[in-house]
Formats: sequence, structure tokens, C-alpha cells
Amino acid sequence: MVLPTRPLGQSAVQITRVGLGTAPLGSTPDWELSWGPHRAEDAVRASATALEQGVNWIDTAPYYGWGRAEELVGTAVQGQRDKVYLFTKCGTVRTAQGAAVEDLSPAGIRRGVEASLRRLRTDYIDLLQFHDPDPHTPIEASWATMQALIREGVVRYGALSNHPPDLIARALRVGPVTALQHQYNLLERAIEAAILPLAQQRGLGVLAWSPLASGFLTAGFALERLDPQDFRRRHRYAHEPAATRLQAVRTQLAALARAHNRPLADLAIAWVLREPVVTGAIMGIRAAREARAMTGGVDWTLTAAEREAIEQVLTVWTDSAS
Repeated sequence: MVLPTRPLGQSAVQITRVGLGTAPLGSTPDWELSWGPHRAEDAVRASATALEQGVNWIDTAPYYGWGRAEELVGTAVQGQRDKVYLFTKCGTVRTAQGAAVEDLSPAGIRRGVEASLRRLRTDYIDLLQFHDPDPHTPIEASWATMQALIREGVVRYGALSNHPPDLIARALRVGPVTALQHQYNLLERAIEAAILPLAQQRGLGVLAWSPLASGFLTAGFALERLDPQDFRRRHRYAHEPAATRLQAVRTQLAALARAHNRPLADLAIAWVLREPVVTGAIMGIRAAREARAMTGGVDWTLTAAEREAIEQVLTVWTDSAS
């Protein structure tokens, strides 16, 4: 299957409008963001199915299952590395006590990249992203190391994940930033205030993580069916007052989608991709059947009337949240 592509920022990388997110695939029972038990062979099959659907990029990170996601991706792309873009991250590391901390020191970045290359079973990374800000290392020192890795050919392009505008601006003074990765979906729109305008102004690509709100914006989502250790049971969406408001929003949005014979997930993806500066949406999946449904919202261009109807539904969420 051939899917339409768009350039990622000002790079030579042309990506499909949706990409494979691997946090759910790499999940382990003892990981703090566990999605419940999952077999490695199912993860590899789901990844392969996504690529068969025409998806041409995978977003992963050492943090996802503390290396498990990268290892599974490395297995899934063997024999077709030249057909898929691998995006990973660095900076989030685990302490001896098991806590997650940020280390974007030059030495820490290089250690992380070397480990990622081994797990991914590749000799280069298409897009390396700083996972989260490191309060102890100046971004100038970190981004200079990114530029060195690009010159060395280990990394093709650099990006920033979850970084605020001031750090993005400081990094840009050191060297090019290809893309920004931030949470963006119907329920979480904070990046519309500053990040999206900055990306538009500077010609940066934007990758939206959690476009389906970790599954809360899918028609079949049900808390009672989740594994007891699933982190979504602890999510604020699962508890009042958010739970009741979200149920009302889901019901109305699902009705709008059904009017087009579409599932709620398609509407959620079409809404994220309506924003011109958003290059791609990262869709976390766990099964081949989910991979086969990944591309459903790509060809849906919402009309002005449909966008207005969605905004009207969202007042139930935003008015109560303000």
C-alpha cells in the first residue's frame, strides 16, 4: 500500500502522515507506564503489519520498557532497514534505584546512542530526539553533541521532544532542529499556544504523540478490560470529574464519526492532521489488527462545518476544565 508523504521539517525525509509508536509494544509489567503483558512475537507481527500498510517510520525510545521496544523494532526491521525511517530518543535513563532521570550530558548522549544502535541493529539513526529537558545540562552543550553526531554520520537529523519554546530557540542558535515532538490530541491542546506557531515560523516538523489519548479516544476503550497494572487505570481521564466529561465527549464525537461510517479513532487522527504544521501522528499499537486500522484517518479531510461541530462538542471538555 502506498500512502501520501510529507517532508519532515526542512529535511530530506518524507514520512507518512501516521507512524508506528512503540511504547505499548515495548511495555513490560514492571515498567511505570505498563500497558499490561504482551508477547514479543505479537509485537514484531504488529510492527511488520504496520509496514505492510505503507507506514514508513517508527518512533521508539530507550525508555519504552527500558530497551525492550528498541530491541523489538530492531528485530522487526531486519531485511528492510532501507525501507523504514527509525526515530529514537536519548536522555531518559534509569538510576540504580529504578527511577527515570534525564541525562543529556555529551557523554550521556553518546552512551545512549551507542546502546540504541546495538538494540536497533543498525549503524545510523534517521531522527534522534532529546526525550525530555535535562535541567542540569545547558541545551547548548547537548545540542552541540547532536550536531557532532550528525557530522559523524551516526545520526541524520536531530529533534526535540517535550521541550519548551525557550530551549528550542536556544538549540536553534547552535544548529538546525528538524522536528518537535509533543502531546497533541482533541483533549490536550497546549501546544497550539506557542509550539505550533514557533514550528510554523521556523519551518520545523511536528510529530504528535498520543493522538488517541492513550486509547481513551477509541470506540472500544473500556477500563474494566485493562490489565490491573495498566497505567491508564491511574490516568486522570479514568477518574472524576474528567471521566464523566470524557464519556460525554466520546459519545458525541463517535456519533460524528459514524455519520461518515468511520470509527472514532479516524476522526481523532483526521483532527490532529488538520493542522498544517503537524507532519505526522504517532500511533501506539499492540496488535496486527490495530496496525491494519492505523491509516484510516489519513484520507479524511475535515470540512469547515465538521471542524466547527467538533469544536462545539469539545466545549463540554474545555469549559469544565477552565
